Amino acid sequence: MRPSVVAAPRARGVSDLTSAVGGVDDLLGLSAGVRVAYRITQRFRYRYDAPASDLVHRLVVVPPRRHGDQALLSERLTVSAPGASTTWVRGEGGTCIAKVRLDEVPSQLDLDVDVHLERTSGGPLPWLRATALTGRRLLDPTPLTAPDAALSAAARALATDDPAATARRFCAWVHGHVRYAPGCTDVTTTAAQALAGGAGVCQDQAHVMLALCRAAGLPARYVSGHLVGDGPSHAWVEVIMPTGAAEYEPGAVAVAYDPCHDRLADLRYVTVAVGRDYADVAPTSGVYSGPARGVLQADQRVVAALVIAPSRPGETRGDRAAREASAHSL
Repeated sequence: MRPSVVAAPRARGVSDLTSAVGGVDDLLGLSAGVRVAYRITQRFRYRYDAPASDLVHRLVVVPPRRHGDQALLSERLTVSAPGASTTWVRGEGGTCIAKVRLDEVPSQLDLDVDVHLERTSGGPLPWLRATALTGRRLLDPTPLTAPDAALSAAARALATDDPAATARRFCAWVHGHVRYAPGCTDVTTTAAQALAGGAGVCQDQAHVMLALCRAAGLPARYVSGHLVGDGPSHAWVEVIMPTGAAEYEPGAVAVAYDPCHDRLADLRYVTVAVGRDYADVAPTSGVYSGPARGVLQADQRVVAALVIAPSRPGETRGDRAAREASAHSL
């Protein structure tokens, strides 16, 4: 078996907002309870330069049914080859994994994804059982996030007794030490290598922050998703912390930090999957037999297309239905 191309879909796409929102920054000023709907369309086009067969392809492109204030409304995966079979598997953290099998692979294979989801301004953070705070899965380093001496020293110097303060310091440190520079790393680049080179993409910045968190005993996980207003897929980090507010059950919550932009994640972010590192949630990967070389072209579009405000005082169901119908639909 020969591996096909395994890479994040970094091709430039188009992301925009309809006038229902007005602009990307308007997502930051919405009052609590406002619901924003998103539509994500993606195409993964593989071209093969020779015969290929026995394809087993893995796609992690559909968000979980629920992730904090984010709820999946509908999804559709279309495979251009009529003989393809698709099965769905649920992974760690609710990750949706599609496995596509094909006996004979055409010279061009298109995998099209259409997802509708919704987020609520001021909604809850993702909740986890308390065991996530001590379980080794999110505390132990992976091959991509193993700390070297420089990362271990930085973690010791920056760590505090406050998990939130520590995470914020880690986020800012990564932003200052690993500049965003596409093309200088690939999907096999480790956190230590990215830090030594001083440059990488969001995937590398997330790996460096994960390495710091785990070296400091702070459980954290890699997030694969989208940033509205940005073309390529995006990556950031969720740090797992004890619940500290009355509205949460005892346990833990996942707080999202984006070291690429040095900020907390907000309504501009759409989560697709979470894992220990990129390898757990690579959007597209697979294996096949034959001498062919597979080349990937990826395109995507992310649109925030509908805003529904919470019910107004004295508003009837009919009034609300009429107001929602007048909003811009997907």
